[in-house]
Amino acid sequence: MKLAVVGGGSTYTPELIDGFARLRDVLPLEELVLIDPAADRLELIGKLAQRIFAKQGHPGKISWTDDLDAGVDGADAVLLQLRIGGQAARNQDETWPLECGCVGQETTGAGGLAKALRTVPVVLDIAERVRRRNPDAWIVDFTNPVGIVTRALLTHGHKAVGLCNVAIGFQRKFATLLGVTPDEVQLEHVGLNHLTWERAVRVGGEDVLPRLLAEHGDAVAEDLRMPRSLVDRLGVVPSYYLRYYYRHDEVVREQRSKPSRAAEVAAIEQELLGLYGDPKLDTKPELLNKRGGAYYSEAAVALTSSLLRDTGDVQVVNALNNGTLPFLPDDAVIEVPATVGAAGAVPVPVRPLEPLFAGLVAGVTAYEHLALEAALKGSRDRVFEALLAHPLIGQIDYADRLTDELIAHNREHLTWA
Repeated sequence: MKLAVVGGGSTYTPELIDGFARLRDVLPLEELVLIDPAADRLELIGKLAQRIFAKQGHPGKISWTDDLDAGVDGADAVLLQLRIGGQAARNQDETWPLECGCVGQETTGAGGLAKALRTVPVVLDIAERVRRRNPDAWIVDFTNPVGIVTRALLTHGHKAVGLCNVAIGFQRKFATLLGVTPDEVQLEHVGLNHLTWERAVRVGGEDVLPRLLAEHGDAVAEDLRMPRSLVDRLGVVPSYYLRYYYRHDEVVREQRSKPSRAAEVAAIEQELLGLYGDPKLDTKPELLNKRGGAYYSEAAVALTSSLLRDTGDVQVVNALNNGTLPFLPDDAVIEVPATVGAAGAVPVPVRPLEPLFAGLVAGVTAYEHLALEAALKGSRDRVFEALLAHPLIGQIDYADRLTDELIAHNREHLTWA
């Protein structure tokens, strides 16, 4: 079994490598290729990856290359973890929207649209090259904004599934609070990427969410950085990304008062790269936990294994709606539990979504449709329409100004601008 990781020069890659090494019985890799145009970083991380495999006794071969076509040749699955423009572009996504009083975030609002416009054309080019080299290969997308990127891949006929770590993070957190193993916890996770709610938490078939909130509501709310009263009132656990909607103005005030998350991550990355250069290092360093992306490696191993080994188990992924949420178009990409096997991911039936949640899901789905149109076809008008449709913007003056700011800050990545 051969896997390729596009964006293998990311400082996050050792987390993936550690997961592949620990879970080799689940995903028996024979070959792993890291692909990245940043040759210096790639070699640094590639050598660390080899040491991690050796330390854990994994027999698989690890190599690296800046040649995408050669790297994906013969791969059974290709994992995408890209950041077009790097942390510098992310820093812009998180700062210029604040000038309009709008949240600055790399996957939500105006910053999220900017990232989508930079990312979708590059991902589609990569996917087309993968298809020419190896049409049977699966594409597993970690690249944000996952919902829009996965929708682009699927609407262009690629074998793709999107993956986020929100669900597995909740599963692990709830398991710890309940004193059970993660495998015993099943989530009724529903919504869109970065716009989801946990409507049930089942252990042994019983919904223990009411007990979880009664006994551990303070801890849950603290993690979400939202009031305990809101969680109790909703009776569900919203994703922490809902804070950008439910407490938008408070988030903007916070963001204006401190350095961006991108600046924090950039500093962490420099320190990580220094650690990675130590030839004695053969485990992922503790500092990597501050980089973000907790449990991605476990989720990636489970999803890739299910696709390639046709396990037919249920995992939370990003997949085509196809009637699952009847108020959305079939080609919308939703984030729900799905049965995963060699034919892909098929969402399991979902209870009707309450109007309080369905309205927001419908609005953001409309925005994602317009965002994808803008990413594929370009034009100032399309960017403006996407911003006007976004629930966090929705005003003509804001949308106009943000459109000009977005284009000005991303012109080098927008061929039509």
